[in-house]
This record gives sequence, structure tokens and C-alpha cells, in this order.
Amino acid sequence: MAADENTDKSSSVRVLDQQLDQPMDEEAKRLRNMHEEKKFSALALVQVAFQSLGVVYGDLGTSPLYVFYNTFPDGIGDPEDLVEALSVIIYSLTLIILLKYVCIVCRANDNGEGGTFALYSLLCRYVKIKAIPNQDQTDEALTTYSRSKFGEKSFAARTRRWLEGNTFMQSTLLILVLVGSSAVIGDGILTPAISVLSAVGGINVRHSEISNEVVVLVAVVILVLLFSMQPYGTDKLCFLFAPIVLLWFLVTGGIGMFNIWKYDRRILKAFSPIYVHRFFKRGGKNGWTSLGGLMLSITGTEALFADLSNFSVPSIQLAFTVVVFPCLLLAYCGQAAYLAKNPNNVFGAFYHSIPDSIYWPVFIVATGAAIIASQAAITATFSLIKQADALGCFPRVKIVHTSRKYRHQIYIPEINWIVMILCIAVTAGLKNQTNLGNASGTAVCVVMLVTTLLMIFVMILVWRCHWILILIFTGSSLVVEGTYSSAVLLKVNQGGWVPLVIAAAFFIIMYVWHYGTVKCYETEMHSKVSMAWILGLGPSLGLVRIPGIGLVYTELASGVPRIFSHFITNLPAIHSVVVFVCVKYLPVITVPEDERFLIKRIGAKNFHMFRCVVRCGYKDYHKKDDDLENKFFHNLFMFVQLESLMEASPNSDVPSLLGQQTNQSGDGQLSDSSNIHHFNQVDLSIESVDSIVTYDSPLHANNRTSIPASRQAEADEIEFLNNCRNAGVVHILGNTVVKAGRESKLWKKIAIDYLYAFLRRVCRENNVMFNVPHESLLDVGQVFYV
Repeated sequence: MAADENTDKSSSVRVLDQQLDQPMDEEAKRLRNMHEEKKFSALALVQVAFQSLGVVYGDLGTSPLYVFYNTFPDGIGDPEDLVEALSVIIYSLTLIILLKYVCIVCRANDNGEGGTFALYSLLCRYVKIKAIPNQDQTDEALTTYSRSKFGEKSFAARTRRWLEGNTFMQSTLLILVLVGSSAVIGDGILTPAISVLSAVGGINVRHSEISNEVVVLVAVVILVLLFSMQPYGTDKLCFLFAPIVLLWFLVTGGIGMFNIWKYDRRILKAFSPIYVHRFFKRGGKNGWTSLGGLMLSITGTEALFADLSNFSVPSIQLAFTVVVFPCLLLAYCGQAAYLAKNPNNVFGAFYHSIPDSIYWPVFIVATGAAIIASQAAITATFSLIKQADALGCFPRVKIVHTSRKYRHQIYIPEINWIVMILCIAVTAGLKNQTNLGNASGTAVCVVMLVTTLLMIFVMILVWRCHWILILIFTGSSLVVEGTYSSAVLLKVNQGGWVPLVIAAAFFIIMYVWHYGTVKCYETEMHSKVSMAWILGLGPSLGLVRIPGIGLVYTELASGVPRIFSHFITNLPAIHSVVVFVCVKYLPVITVPEDERFLIKRIGAKNFHMFRCVVRCGYKDYHKKDDDLENKFFHNLFMFVQLESLMEASPNSDVPSLLGQQTNQSGDGQLSDSSNIHHFNQVDLSIESVDSIVTYDSPLHANNRTSIPASRQAEADEIEFLNNCRNAGVVHILGNTVVKAGRESKLWKKIAIDYLYAFLRRVCRENNVMFNVPHESLLDVGQVFYV
């Protein structure tokens, strides 16, 4: 009987706890849809397409500097080999870049954001794959959380249920994303090295007495200057990027056209696909090996997709089809025409093919284009790290926004210097274009394969394509990319191991951090305190309530964290106002400002307890002069006023409610009191209140008689909150030590006790990320055994 009574008691406590701490559905519904998609006029589209040249296509545009030398490092034996290699380049550009990336993959963006993590966040909205543990159904009401619905009997629905019920596939999908992201970081290290070294290599083409060591030294100096410039941002130089890259494409295309006319017009027969067939038919092992060099003609494809966020898809497509694609074809055909007559000049073929009269001007433009390509790769690396950080897949790092005008221009000090050291080490260690080319080709292959596999799920779940179209896309992509990958694997011992080692290191960091973060959250979730127990302590919480406001930070979007119970059981007092603050990042590019804060009262008004959920996208950021605390109080006062108005007029619709607020704002009932001086400073406008008003409130306009009393209660509460704020705001954070359980396996102990613990020690702390003043910080120690 006693056991049954205990069971019934615990069951009733769970039911009561669920009733007291429900998801914030109603609060989420109050937020108004404010999102508007970007629309460009024809003139604006051309302008944006022009700007995209300097950001998106720098890496792809500098490939002609080194492709043919990496394809024929031992020289050209048969002129037919040259035609066949050119044919492979032409159809690689057409099939992979034009058809796959520009026409198909770029459309699979996350509200304009591209890249591996963008595809993953898009899938997270369609499938509950538990990548972000504190995500709940209230987040689906966000404007930017857009997704379409499909029938329960459709193939997409069956695929979704299969993924949601298959933990192994969820882990495999996450590992796939982390592998692709690690390869992008590796490519971001190799791109500056090979681009700058190949451009500077033009020095000893005309001055053979200059040794390769001098060229490497000059490249290293340029790289050091490039990375040292990152803290200052590129905002002041951005306007030069597009003109320089456009000039580069026009110069290379013009030189190519000149060389075709001057040397060998018969090279144009490479446009026939029959030469692709001949390349594989008679190439043998040597032909297969040279395929790894031809792979470099499509480097920069992932940067094309990763840097999509600042431009529209039509502008990317316009720039490629009108400028980039024809100029690249002319550049490669021109080099091939020159090499057909000068097969011994394969080393530095681009510089050899330049007419003498314009050699040095072209050299300067080439160096500038290489630096811009390097800058684009570095920016893409910073952007990816920020996405991974926001989605809980990378240790917390400092993110500095170097431009007020361009959101994408960020600087991450730790990553910048690590990438610089690795880039210089790769440049000085591998020393020549061949080894660097082999390394770069390996990284590109991994990224393209990961993108193809993710696109399969996007086509099934998001686009809901017919299975025949999915098979055509998947089959053709895997055949082409698998062929390239098999050729690249043959060069692993010739420099191809470098990106694999770099990618493996970053993969371990990302996976261990995500694993530790999820385990820490699960432990905190299982050990959270019952809300019924907290409210059972009464308005005083069994303690002395001292003036002030305590902001308790937690990863939990519901429930009371264990650090709070630890706090109140070890200290005799607690603040007059307690707010549980959860800052969580969602799988969306951004959360509109008017939808970011969800505030809910916990218990009766005399408890003075609130919950605040701050929702951010992986591209959002907080400036120090616009910090979390001020925004929170702005929204808290707005919540109190709206709550009071809705209690006074429970049957009023939104327009009449706002009309009452506007009409009474000057009637003296609130403005008489100096106690609400701070409230008047929050700049509360009709639009800001309208953004959180429920549209489904019933209509009744005869409750104005109760408004004065409710407005007085509102003024009293705001006066109380302001007095508490003036008394002091304390930020309570958990200083958590995470350890593996005693029964854990050896690999888990290594991952948690050594790797994850080390990453937590070297990463930035939460108080720094939230811009918490040191004098207002209170750490509460706790140990989690996971």
C-alpha cells in the first residue's frame, strides 16, 4: 500500500509539474511574422552579380594558374593527351559546376545561406534528428523556420520516420556533416597556399635565376601579411575585389582567345565529348594519375556554395554563365593551344602563354586575384566555424564583426592564427605546386561527395522530387566525383595526406565537443528540479528575498536547473526577482529581433519568477553595446505591460487593446509616477507591442472600467522591477566540471575526461560569450557524471 501511495504521489507531482512548466507555445504564437524575402530588380541583379565575382569566384578563377602543370608534371608526350585533358576540363566545368552546383545545389540553400552546415540545418527542420537537444515545438512558429508539409503516406514521410527512428543513421548524418565541414576547413588552409604560391611563381618564369626557395619565401611573406590584415577587416578594400576579379577573368579570357587564334585553332575539337571517352580508354594508369591534376579545375566549387549568403541565387547564376564560364573555357583552351606548340613549357604554362608586352601587368593582376581568392577561402572558414559553434559542434570562440555594413565579415582570432600557422607550414613544407595541388584535390573531393550525399536527403525531404530524378542526380554525381576521388587517392603519398590529417584533427575536435555537449545537456535534463517543488516552497522560496535580480543561465528551455537548487540549499538568501535565462541557437540562419525573446511568468505574481528563452540563428550576433541584459529588460517590461492589458481586457481584440494603450499613455495614470522612469525609457512603441500580441484574442470592448486598477498594479510591478534592477543584477552561471561515469568504457573516459575537458579549459567561457561584467558574475560549481 505504501508503495502504491508513493507511486500515486510521484505521478501526481509529474502531472502538476507538466502543468506548471508547459512549452511556451502561446508566447511563441504572439510573435508577428516580419520576414520579407529579398527581391532584386534587373539592374540590382546585375549589380549584385558583379559584386559576387569578388567573393564567390576568386578561387575558381585562379585555377588556370596551376591545372596543366599538375596534370602533366613530367611533360606532354602526345598532343592528343592535351586535347583529351582539355575535353575533361570542359565537361567537368559543365557537369559539376554549371549543372550541379550553379543550377541545382545553390537552390538548396537555407534562407539564402549555403554550405554544409546550412544543408544540415535545413534537414534538421524537416527531421527530428536531435542535433540540437534543447529545441522544441515552439521554435517551429518562427518566421525563418519555414518548411512545407507532406502527406503521411508519401515517400518523404516514410523517409522522415525512418531517420527519426534510426539512431545510427542520425549519427551517420552528423558524422558526414562534420567530415565535410572539416574538409572545407582543410581546403581553406590549402587554397591560400596554392593560389599565392602559383601566382608568385611567375617571378622565376621570366627570371629563371631566382630559385624556388625565394618564391616560397615571397609567398610566405604575402600570407603573413594577408592573415595579419584580418583583425582590421576587409570592409575598406571590398569595393576593389569585384573589379580586380572581373579584370582577371577578362584578361585570362582575352589571352586565351589570342592564343587560340595565334597557335592552334584545332584545339577547339576538345568540345567533342568523344575525347573524354578516349581519355579514359587509352589513358591507362598515367591517364588516371593525371586526372588528379584535372581535378583542380573545379576547386572553388564549395566556396561558391558556402559564400552564397551575401547574394541571391539568380545573381550567382548570372555571373557564372555570362562572365566566369566563358572566360574559363577561353583561358583553358588558350593555354592548351599554346602548349600544343610549346609542350616543354608546361611548368608555368599560364605565364609562358602571356604576350611579352603585358606580362608584368598581368602578373600584378594575377597576384591580386590570388590574394582575393585566399581572402574568400579564409572568410568561408570563419563563417563555417561560426555556424558550427552556434549549432554546438565547435568549442566557443571569440567572434569579432569587422564591418557594420556587411554581416558576413567576421574575424575569429584563434582560428585566424591557427590557419595561418598551418598554411605557412604547408607552403614551406610541400614547397611546390604539384604537392599542394594533390593536397587541394583531396579536400575538394571529400567536400563534393558529402554535398552529394546530403543533397539526396534534401531532394527527398525538402523538394520531394520524383525518385527517377533523384537517381539521375545521385548516379551522375557519384560517377563523376567517384572517378575523381579514385584518382586523387593515388596521390595520397604525394601530398594528398595533408588535408586528410588536418580534416581528421578538426573532425575529432568537432565530434568530441558535440558529444560532450549533448551528454552534458542530457545529464542536466535528467537532474533538473521539479517546478512543483520550487513553487511548493512559497513566494519566499524558503529563503530571505534580498533586493536585486538574479539571472540564472541554463541550457534548459523548460524546468529548473540543478544549479538553482544547489544555490538555494547552500545560501540563506535569494534575489527578489529570479529569471531563468536560456540562450539557444536554432537550425535557422537568423531569428528576427521581434521574435527572439520569449518571456513567461512562473507561478503567481508574488513569486516574481520568470523564464526567458533567447532564440538565435547561427548567423546572429550580439554586439557589446547592444547586450543581452538591456534587451531582456526591454522585453520584460513589455511583457508586464501586455500581461496587464490583457488581464484588464480579457475579451478585447488586438486593435482595441492597442487603442486603449495609446489613448491612456497620456492620461496621467502612469506618467504621474516617477517610479516608472526607467520603464518610460525602453522606447515602447505600438509596433513593438504589436509584434508580440496574440491575434486570436476574442473581442469584447466593455472592460474599460477595470483598466485603472490593472494599470496601477502594472505600475507597482514595474516600480518593483526597477527598484530591484537598481539594487543590482547578478548573473548566475554554472561552473560545471564534466567527468565520465565510473562504469564508462575506456574510449568514453578518454573523450570526456581528457579531450572534452581540455577543450572546455581552452575555449571561451559563457560569461565572456554573454558579455557578462565580471563584477556581476556569480559562479555556482557543480560536477556532472555522464
